[in-house]
Amino acid sequence: MAGSVSLRLLLPAPRHSQTLTLTLTPPFSPYIKPQNPSFLCFRKPRPTKSQQNLKTKENRSPKPINLPFLSPFSRFLDRIKGDGIGLEILSIALPAVLALAADPIASLVDTAFVGHLGSVELAAVGVSVSVFNLVSKLFNVPLLNVTTSFVAEQQALDSNANSDADGGDKTVRLVDGERRKFLPTVSTSLALAAGIGMFEAIALALGSGALMNIMGIPVDSPMRTPAEQFLSLRAYGAPPIVIALAAQGTFRGFMDTKTPLYAVGVGNLLNAILDPILIFILGLGVSGAAIATVISEYLIAFILLWKLNRKVILISPNIINNGIIRYLKSGALLIGRTVAVLLTMTLATSMAAREGPVPMAGHQICLQVWLAVSLLNDALALAGQALLASEYTKKNYGQARLIVCRVLQIGAIAGVTLAVILFFGFGTFSFIFTSDPEVLAIARSGVLSLFLSRSMQLLL
Repeated sequence: MAGSVSLRLLLPAPRHSQTLTLTLTPPFSPYIKPQNPSFLCFRKPRPTKSQQNLKTKENRSPKPINLPFLSPFSRFLDRIKGDGIGLEILSIALPAVLALAADPIASLVDTAFVGHLGSVELAAVGVSVSVFNLVSKLFNVPLLNVTTSFVAEQQALDSNANSDADGGDKTVRLVDGERRKFLPTVSTSLALAAGIGMFEAIALALGSGALMNIMGIPVDSPMRTPAEQFLSLRAYGAPPIVIALAAQGTFRGFMDTKTPLYAVGVGNLLNAILDPILIFILGLGVSGAAIATVISEYLIAFILLWKLNRKVILISPNIINNGIIRYLKSGALLIGRTVAVLLTMTLATSMAAREGPVPMAGHQICLQVWLAVSLLNDALALAGQALLASEYTKKNYGQARLIVCRVLQIGAIAGVTLAVILFFGFGTFSFIFTSDPEVLAIARSGVLSLFLSRSMQLLL
């Protein structure tokens, strides 16, 4: 049969009502051509000449360059964009990096300014900062981590239908019309922070001489006097540091990392402004660096408490009944981990101090740079803790496993990237700390150790 038969059919589909043309061409194979191109055809029509020419031009166009060594990173980025968990982790971790940097960045700024006073002053500040970290961070880091997990857990309970039966959050309406949450976990954390901060301040102020002896700094050492001056003044900043960390843990439990970032940014800006004024213009030396740091730490704590007071009732009469024992039990293992880390750093500082002011000054530069870049570890850990506490409370165990995988993947990539930046860029920015060639030579000799430690630290 040489001809063809065409039939026009009307399909009464409710959402795709349209007229179709059924063409029967020898050997009568059916082909349906809809008026709506989105409708599925029985047989794909042959492309026209213009379409064939367009396809030929597309084939002739240059293909994108394929770099094999970048394919794992591109696949990883696709996974992050696909499930959204990686983006959620980064949205919490990246602001937390700067928010956690209050004390390390303040110490780094002090190191940069004090380094221009001389190698003796720089070494003295290095010893004092190491002792301060040993005493203060012994309880500070566990308190921060436990607070983040507990607040995130309580927030997840509050989102469940049975939160009232499980002891969830309650909202209290105040006289001025504001509504604030009643969280016994927050009150307990702040009470512990105040007590721990006072204990640390007394121990550092009264025991500065004994602590210098433990570090191997004799009385006749040129580092002894400036080191004791710096440590005694920094002791007054211990209470606001601990309270600010407890408040930061609460905000991170709320998945809010922007408020701590704002507070820390304002405080560190004030510290950077006061340092040259007190150290050089007023001639206070290392004492001026300590005073500037303490003032900035009180400002950070004030901003965080002011912001937190607008969301949560800070003082609760149920502090003893609602969690101190729970905090102590949960923080015991973290205290052991913190002791191991701090004792290692303190031992290294003590050995460098026994070698003299110049080796100690070089060690101080390496240590402060290492502490500053290691903040990403804590930021990733806090993001993972907040998300894991929420998912485990909701019994979403599959989602929790996926969060762990994403944290490890982000940590591995970030660790290698930071290690490469340190290895190739350390020599460039090391001049901001001191102009002493001997100190710079010692500091640069530790670049390989920084490179290797950064490569593995984010996985741990």
